[in-house]
Amino acid sequence: MTSTAKTANQGRIEARFEALAAEGRAGLVTFVTAGDPDAATSLALLEGLPKAGADLIELGMPFSDPMADGPAIQASSLRALKSGANLRKTIEMVARFRKKDRETPVILMGYYNPIYIYGVGRFLKDALQAGVDGLIVVDLPPEEDGELCLPAKEAGLPFIRLAAPTTDAKRLPKVLENASGFLYYISIAGITGTKTAPGEAVTKAVAHLRRHTKLPIAVGFGIRTPELAEEIAAHADAVVVGSALVQKIEEGLSAGKSPTDLVAAALRFVESLAGGVRRATRHSTAGISRKGVA
Repeated sequence: MTSTAKTANQGRIEARFEALAAEGRAGLVTFVTAGDPDAATSLALLEGLPKAGADLIELGMPFSDPMADGPAIQASSLRALKSGANLRKTIEMVARFRKKDRETPVILMGYYNPIYIYGVGRFLKDALQAGVDGLIVVDLPPEEDGELCLPAKEAGLPFIRLAAPTTDAKRLPKVLENASGFLYYISIAGITGTKTAPGEAVTKAVAHLRRHTKLPIAVGFGIRTPELAEEIAAHADAVVVGSALVQKIEEGLSAGKSPTDLVAAALRFVESLAGGVRRATRHSTAGISRKGVA
């Protein structure tokens, strides 16, 4: 692994949040599952996301038992696996994306089992070389930082932590201890795609988290409309939309749309979300003025 690769990967998340701060707005983070519904359509969607308004991209690593995810993302993982997706192909997809886009941060999100099978050292090397900018691994708590979080940080790959409404004052310092990139606040208790994010509660939670970290704060789970994205963007540094976007893919498949039309419909939805985020009136820019590292 070269120092040049490490510097480039470490810098994209930080640079993006600094650019958002300069614009005085929050960012839009979109989640899609790699290989859903097939490799070619998935890559076309991935490549179209930045132009549609995605500021950062979470790319799901397909897994057969995504226990923190609701029915929509579970189904997307199964579609991807059925089409032949795996972790190697996911990393290769990032490398292909990087041939056209050198600026948009890409974060791999998923579960530890595929990474463990792949091999941690090999995974980190390949991910960095492909142009991955960060990791979210939802089933590795801080007590298991030695498994992946610390090796990733040592290699120069930010490890993004999740906080939730159930993360109390005693637990939060442990969650933040080795966090980097940004902090992902889960706005609801439960799995993805099953509830709507409560705006007032999110506002209070973000204000509380800002008192404990300099990391940018992204809010996800339960954000399904441009209007709710606008509401959350008034307080958070980024708004994350996953299940609602993945459902657009499922709807396109159910309607028998061609891959081209399916991608176009999904990207139109992203454009609407981006419009909501950009319409938001910022109540605080304290978070996005900070660097995206711990």
